[in-house]
Amino acid sequence: MGTSSKVNRGADVFGTTCVAMVTPFTPEGELDLDAGRRLAAHLVSNGIDSLVLAGTTGESPTTTTEEKTALLRAVKDEVGDRAKLIAGAGTNNTRTSVELAKASADAGADALLVVTPYYSKPSQTGVVAHVMAVAQATDLPICLYDIPGRSGIPLAASTIAELAELETVQAVKDAKGNFFESAELIEHSGLAWYSGDDPLNLPWLSLGATGFISVVGHAAPQALRELLTSFEAGDLARAREINADTLNVLAKHQAALGGVTFAKAALRLQGFEVGDPRLPVAPATEEQVEALRTDMQKAGVL
Repeated sequence: MGTSSKVNRGADVFGTTCVAMVTPFTPEGELDLDAGRRLAAHLVSNGIDSLVLAGTTGESPTTTTEEKTALLRAVKDEVGDRAKLIAGAGTNNTRTSVELAKASADAGADALLVVTPYYSKPSQTGVVAHVMAVAQATDLPICLYDIPGRSGIPLAASTIAELAELETVQAVKDAKGNFFESAELIEHSGLAWYSGDDPLNLPWLSLGATGFISVVGHAAPQALRELLTSFEAGDLARAREINADTLNVLAKHQAALGGVTFAKAALRLQGFEVGDPRLPVAPATEEQVEALRTDMQKAGVL
């Protein structure tokens, strides 16, 4: 499975401590590029070395290609080479995904995130053909996104192994959480592995993951970075403390509210106004915001 040339390439290509960044909107619901610049600069200045733009938390289903590429260009202009920029290019329409991949490459993306096609529930053969079409559209590195809870189907281990043979498929964002299956792939596929589920960040590191693509990192970028550095330094006690007392406290609200709603409410509490989500995703209620405020204070991020 895979090729040895891919080993250890993940950090250089996709970073290690990544936030799947929200797409900021004005009070009228339009794209807010100035807020996008400010947020990206804040995250990068506080330990984040990679940003996913136009992913799930970036509200990819309800933003246009023009909005996606405009935000990508603005963030690229703001952070330069201080962070890797990974563009969400996955949809449930292969033609659309190919067009989005090309547009993202033209806008300056460093890599692409390609989610398993959702709703359509294709066969694994269809998934392979879909990813191959996207891979052929540009020469950008690709991170597969395995999230059956949203897509309706998992990426089978054999599918991941097959796709790993493609030169540009170099990583997986794992929101499936099958440690037993993934441990072998991490060890032998040559793919970089990223935790795509914040409560599992620390366990994934123990299996050899390169890092995380996080939502709670919006509210706690420094803690997310320290989790990784503590683990790499062998300070497991500190890593467990950060995980339990900061990140998991926030992850509880992420699970209850959904990633977009959580992240936008948390940022607002910290003084970063990024607008409300676009429908059908709803903003947090006053009661939810107050509960979040209390736990953000408990977690030391407010």
